[in-house]
Amino acid sequence: MTSTSRTQLPDLDLRPGSPPVLRTDAVRDARAWTGEHRDALRAVVAGHGSVLVRGLGLADPDTTADVFRLLADDLMPDRESFAPRRTYADGVYSSSKWPPNQQMCMHHELSYALEFPALMLFACLDAPAGGGATAVADAVDVLGALPGALTERFAREGWLLTRTYNDEIGATLAESFGTEDRDAVERYCRAHAIETSWQDDGSLHTRQRRSAVVRHPVTGQPCWFNQIAFLNEWTMDPEVREYLVDVYGPDGLPFNTRHGNGDPIGEDVVREINAVYEAHTVREPWRSGDLLLVDNIRTAHSREPFEGPREVLAALADPVRPAAPAPLTDTTGTRTA
Repeated sequence: MTSTSRTQLPDLDLRPGSPPVLRTDAVRDARAWTGEHRDALRAVVAGHGSVLVRGLGLADPDTTADVFRLLADDLMPDRESFAPRRTYADGVYSSSKWPPNQQMCMHHELSYALEFPALMLFACLDAPAGGGATAVADAVDVLGALPGALTERFAREGWLLTRTYNDEIGATLAESFGTEDRDAVERYCRAHAIETSWQDDGSLHTRQRRSAVVRHPVTGQPCWFNQIAFLNEWTMDPEVREYLVDVYGPDGLPFNTRHGNGDPIGEDVVREINAVYEAHTVREPWRSGDLLLVDNIRTAHSREPFEGPREVLAALADPVRPAAPAPLTDTTGTRTA
């Protein structure tokens, strides 16, 4: 859906340390306002990587879902999720269920999938009493700030995500794939370059190699695009990691990341990536009714710890499917670890 409106937006607030913020006058009809300003809002995202719209007064899931559909070309289902979400409508979800006292580190949504959203949409229906910002970081700048030797290796080899699906930790099979049927799960995985291995206890272990650096489909700029640090064991709280390793073993963690050739990723590498993200993070505290648009390829996002109730809706929009990554073998044809 496109709009032919030429309505101009108010001036953007481009303060350092914050994403671009657009403050509207009190809007009586969020749907009508969004339809009028769709093209202008998407142009801001194309130019800046994100924009927070303040003053729309989004307060209920139905209105929010309509606003999301007006802004997106297409909403996509959430597949391969690493944490459960509540479904409000087709393509409209709660934010991922993650302990409120724990940081959800910088990442690009579904960067481990073959098909991922080009645009992320967030709406805050109920702002928390403290914390809980959806912060953002420019992936072009992050790539430029990381050590060359680190980015060159990941650009050359890619990264490997390993997952173990069970009913205790993280998203279940049904939550990740929309079904518990083994044949259907295996068909999905074959179509999406994911290796599967069913364990004796009935759990599923998967491995998938993905690119760590991708070119933006519009600008052609190289972007640091992955979840290498976020889904790595060394980003976990030390006590949580120790418990999970003790219960499930080092190869049975709900998720973990490795170098593309199968080598473990050191704690020092994860710390360096997260430190660079933090140095390039900008944030604006949520207010109830806010809307946030994020270019999912150019811009990473996080969720900061919070106190009190927090209701943020999300939609994954405008799916992109780049070329499939290399198979999980090295140049000699030997399967990697």
